[in-house]
Amino acid sequence: MPAHPSPPTFAGYGLGLRREHYRDFLETHVPVDFVEVISENFMVAGGKPLDILRRVRERHPVALHGVSMSIGSADGLRRDYLVRLKALVAAVDPLYVSDHLSWSRIGRFNSHDLLPLPYTDEALDVVCTNIARAQDALGRALLFENPSSYLAFAGAPMTEWEFLARMCERTGCGLLLDVNNVYVSAANHGFDPFAYLDGIPAQHVRQVHLAGHSQGDGLLIDTHDQPVPDGVWALYAHAVARCGPVATMIERDADIPPLSELLAELALARRLGLREAA
Repeated sequence: MPAHPSPPTFAGYGLGLRREHYRDFLETHVPVDFVEVISENFMVAGGKPLDILRRVRERHPVALHGVSMSIGSADGLRRDYLVRLKALVAAVDPLYVSDHLSWSRIGRFNSHDLLPLPYTDEALDVVCTNIARAQDALGRALLFENPSSYLAFAGAPMTEWEFLARMCERTGCGLLLDVNNVYVSAANHGFDPFAYLDGIPAQHVRQVHLAGHSQGDGLLIDTHDQPVPDGVWALYAHAVARCGPVATMIERDADIPPLSELLAELALARRLGLREAA
């Protein structure tokens, strides 16, 4: 039996909080239901970034989204990382704490990237052991995001969505469903993205990311530097019809546009979400 209560359901619409828009969030009313920040940018003892986050937290719920927990690392999690993340959790009382189904380090090697896992029973055991340790350290159930990927391991006995379902069942964690990642990986590996959405454990989805991508050399690249494209919107509508209303946000990490453009995208997400969940 999972050791921690399931993450709560929150049916709001939000944006990633980025430096370019700090002043807007501190000095004006921004019509969002929550914001999300990159955890590692605020895992410090003090200073201006953490002060800004605390002030924004007075106005909006905050979700923490990590990029370096490395939940798939075969040699376990870094204790110092969990200690610093726990301090940030205590400081902001976040709506959700999330990271990625990926690995980035082993021993002294750190790729500084989100590397894919083989979807095997052995990898599942490693991931579930690490999730249990992280959830016990933080005292809460976490969310994990489906990755975007550019290569796959031959002969894996599970699909990604089957792996996600077994991971959630064993650990009690929730899912952060990145719809753009489904689109990118489906194009790169030739699977049906709608079949992926039909296969995920919808009852465990608590948050959705929407973003854009770029065309690389024979592959789609998850760059987060473009508006949400039509194909991703179509997948989002299908996802909401399956999962119901869950926290949804626009994720933009490069070529950051004016806040008004992101709010227009968020308004479209809200209209689609409310229509499909009705």
